[in-house]
Amino acid sequence: MSDEDPANHERIRILMPTPTDVAIPAPTPPAQRPFYHAVGNEERVFTAAFRQQLPVLLKGPTGCGKTRFVEAMAHDMGRPLITVSCHDDLTTADLVGRFLLRGGQTEWVDGPLTRAVRTGAICYLDEVVEARQDTTVVLHPLADHRRTLPIERLGETVTAAPQFCLVVSYNPGYQSVLKDLKDSTRQRMVAIEFGYPEPDVEIAIVQRESSADAHTAQDLVRLAQAIRRLDTAGLREVASTRVLVAAARLTEAGLPLREAAEAAIIAPLTDDQAVGASLRQLLDVYLADPPHN
Repeated sequence: MSDEDPANHERIRILMPTPTDVAIPAPTPPAQRPFYHAVGNEERVFTAAFRQQLPVLLKGPTGCGKTRFVEAMAHDMGRPLITVSCHDDLTTADLVGRFLLRGGQTEWVDGPLTRAVRTGAICYLDEVVEARQDTTVVLHPLADHRRTLPIERLGETVTAAPQFCLVVSYNPGYQSVLKDLKDSTRQRMVAIEFGYPEPDVEIAIVQRESSADAHTAQDLVRLAQAIRRLDTAGLREVASTRVLVAAARLTEAGLPLREAAEAAIIAPLTDDQAVGASLRQLLDVYLADPPHN
């Protein structure tokens, strides 16, 4: 028997949260601004896009600070942040919502995208190209002048709250014919490109995020720069700022710098023995200094 059968109507309860009555409360903005070191005009571009109700596309390699940037901007805009990590099995229902059976009653529960649309939150779809294209099509009416979200199961079209903002990110290095952002989606958004910071900025970030000393941070950044310059077919990714921070934190726990770099940087980058051997040679070059006091 379907949900639409009249015999079922009295058993169906629809939970449609409003900005003042939310079934599953949206998170509140963090009281303290998450640390983010601007490297260009990205904060100004985001602020302008937010004020003009334009969606934002963040492009950049893994671990370069895209997620932290969104967290910092959510704080600056004074808006809650709802994050969705996209993947192959993500469905439209996962984003929009679905009927659930609870206590003998069928209830509608909003998904994270619908919650953000209703409450005026920032919705961040991380690595959006990992989601199926038939799933991301639901974003189109939200990302243009309509700013609406059709919910077919309810026969309802939700108009986004004025402060709702859609933000998506992806790594251009993972682009392929099968996994790419549709042109029709791209052209609805304001794009901000990210890269790895300049050495002096990256050193400061590693120190700030790990409490490591300047010498350790400098050695790790020099190693990362060398890895990024490699032209190795077996290396899908390079050393990100994130893994440098992880290595520095391991040294703060007492692990020798070389062991920390091996565990946090080299081993996660590749399973190829030949490529791993090449990377370990860089450890000999850039982390060969004797331990400092």
